[in-house]
Amino acid sequence: MSTQPTLAFIGAGNMARAIIGGLIANGYPAEKIWASEPQEDRLSDLAEQGLKTTTENNEAVREADVVVLAVKPQVLKAVAEDIAPAVQDSQPLLVSIAAGIMSTSMDRWLGGNTSIVRCMPNTPALVQTGASGLYANTQVTPEQKQQAETILKATGITLWVDEESQLDAVTAVSGSGPAYYFLVMEAMIEAGKKLGLSDEVATQLTLQTAQGAAKMAQSSDVDPAELRRRVTSPNGTTEQAIKRFLDGGLPQLFDEALQACNDRSVELAQELGKD
Repeated sequence: MSTQPTLAFIGAGNMARAIIGGLIANGYPAEKIWASEPQEDRLSDLAEQGLKTTTENNEAVREADVVVLAVKPQVLKAVAEDIAPAVQDSQPLLVSIAAGIMSTSMDRWLGGNTSIVRCMPNTPALVQTGASGLYANTQVTPEQKQQAETILKATGITLWVDEESQLDAVTAVSGSGPAYYFLVMEAMIEAGKKLGLSDEVATQLTLQTAQGAAKMAQSSDVDPAELRRRVTSPNGTTEQAIKRFLDGGLPQLFDEALQACNDRSVELAQELGKD
């Protein structure tokens, strides 16, 4: 981008702070970022970093080229309707990280004809290793898409989807995905302890193995299925474990679990998008 847009974050919770922190770490000027939060005491540390802060959402919106809606889905309608006049006056790009709210609902609450990018981030964004799925409505320009991508890349990778409904699948795979891996880690730690390892040893081995496997998969020129085959020697120890997982229906269980997550995402969108 030839010029850096002024950003306004409506809501200054953990995810907003993760994005702000990533932006500043990547050299984005703090003075070009606004943060709006009703609790003034939650803004003091951001102000100390050089951000412009306010307790009035409309003040931040009127100053911004890009407005990041970082509030809980349950309050998004009220927030959107409150800032609608300011949005209609200044016509910024709206980037929503609120799960489950369709762009059509937001557009209606914001007064119509608004440029909206929906984002489904995940919690590893808090440590700059996030994965975000993005969808742009028809009002979004190529320049605005680049602006949204720049913002979200501050916390990890970004991937665009062509259909808004695909964000439900993004939720199932990456949005909720960290919890699946935490569950696997939890189970491996407990199994290791039952085999006689101390809690510390079982935990460190599990976490380092998870990190190592992810790094190998990211850097390899083959897919995870091939990597798994390469470490599964015939009649070896790994084969016995893998056989138990497959015989127990692990692939089918993952399929059912992600489908359930996807379906609930669809339901929430219908519930939260009502007038």
